[in-house]
Amino acid sequence: MERVIRAYSSLIKKNLDKPELVKFLIRLGLEVAKLWVDYTGDKYVPESLRYLNSICFKFILEPLREPENSGFVNLLAPTEILHSMDIYPLFIEAYSSFTSGFYCEDILIDKATTEGISDTLCSYHKAFLGALEFSILPRLKFALTSSILCDGNSNTFRYIAKRYEIPYLIIDIPYEYSEESVSYVVSQLKEMISMIEAATQKRFDIDRLREIIRLENESKKYLRLYLEELKSHTMPNSISLEMYKLFVTHPYIGREETSKFFKLLAEDITKYPNSGYRVFWVHIMPYFSYPIQRYLNFNEDFNLIGCDLNFDYLEEMDERRPLEAIARKLILNVNNGSFKRKIDNIKKLIVDLRIDGVIHFCQWGCKQSFGGFMLLKKEIEKMGIPFLAIDGDAVDRRNNPEEQINTRLSAFFELLEQREKRW
Repeated sequence: MERVIRAYSSLIKKNLDKPELVKFLIRLGLEVAKLWVDYTGDKYVPESLRYLNSICFKFILEPLREPENSGFVNLLAPTEILHSMDIYPLFIEAYSSFTSGFYCEDILIDKATTEGISDTLCSYHKAFLGALEFSILPRLKFALTSSILCDGNSNTFRYIAKRYEIPYLIIDIPYEYSEESVSYVVSQLKEMISMIEAATQKRFDIDRLREIIRLENESKKYLRLYLEELKSHTMPNSISLEMYKLFVTHPYIGREETSKFFKLLAEDITKYPNSGYRVFWVHIMPYFSYPIQRYLNFNEDFNLIGCDLNFDYLEEMDERRPLEAIARKLILNVNNGSFKRKIDNIKKLIVDLRIDGVIHFCQWGCKQSFGGFMLLKKEIEKMGIPFLAIDGDAVDRRNNPEEQINTRLSAFFELLEQREKRW
């Protein structure tokens, strides 16, 4: 399979001077991959995770199939409003991950840096901007981001909007929660709605948004049930599938497919007993790293229990006041404001999920992951939990020292095995 993908990658790279052909090839490759997932796939993977794999391909394909009905977004954009208007979000971090899956990230990143993009920018952004410079991205109707977590978003989305001459909005999220801060964000959400209406000629319906919030609450109900069962069960998992959960915990929450996935997940977890050491991941995952795959993909001895980014806001939302509910969700996200919010959330998850060891990935170009990991390490080690920090790149394979990662993982898991299980 890898040889086929590499041959397809070579075909894409040879035709980058023909952007329309490359757009077709990328979409065709994703369409074929979805068919393989739907009709072949990995039969030993739980039903819920096979379904997750399928809908993630569906979600990334929607804006490529219908660019005239789509907008660029990032991980923490308020996409509930887009779903209420039947508009498809193109999740830029996911697009970059899929270009990496095509083994094309290197040439896209190099294109971005030769055009003046800083080499120190996060590789998710560089790969995406490289695709923009090659004109292989579809021209969507608008660009939308928020100020949460990543300070690179504002410049990247401004760059996209200028290049494609489309409207854009950066929603500024205050660090502290108050009625005034909620009102401030609501006013920006209303501005966002006006921008999208003008760009797409679609009308916003607040009752439809209430329905989306209802579906989001339903998804979170099943997610909380899953978390409760996860305390005493483990479930087959992989770093790719855990990353796919970011689709449904963030840009595509509020979709019917997402609610169905979490319902299946809550049912599946009860079928598997507790086994092995329980490992928790912090930040994003380099899905292609062979050492990490070897230790954490479907391993009964070392179980990948979860990633903190998938548990950053689990509260029920007020369907009666949907704009205020979205504003509250954005402000109270644990990745907004002081890094202490993130630390406290991870510490709670460690206790609730009976975690034996924590791995933190420091993503190339991500100031948040590099800037805070020592604070997190100190707090986790106070709890008596082994902690490992790995430097690398979740998009650009060239920035992953595989031998070093393998050595450090080997020592970390050996340490876990030498300790008595705490829980």
